Amino acid sequence: MKKILVLLSFIVGTAIAANAQKAQTVTIKTPTVQCESCKTRIENMLAREEGVAKAVVNYKNKTTKVTFWTERTNIENVKTAIANAGYDADDVTANPEAYKKLPQCCKKPEDGGGMKK
Repeated sequence: MKKILVLLSFIVGTAIAANAQKAQTVTIKTPTVQCESCKTRIENMLAREEGVAKAVVNYKNKTTKVTFWTERTNIENVKTAIANAGYDADDVTANPEAYKKLPQCCKKPEDGGGMKK
């Protein structure tokens, strides 16, 4: 009986390992993030994006660190999701309609936005 259980657990473990996906972590420059509200908005948007496991925005360094499953999405889809939230992501510019809908504090300083000093 023990041999059957050991064999069964080996088969199940092998099947799980064969179906395992590869995770990739990348850091994306997000130069237009301004504040905690931007951070929350991007992280929430990426949490709903298929294949994204984790996203952390650092608005002081203007970067977004994203971990995603390579078999479910790719870096370009992640950048597009950020752009669709209204923010620049590396070489992908923000969607103009989404940018217009951002609160004033989340807009670029040249558009009258940004953190007040």
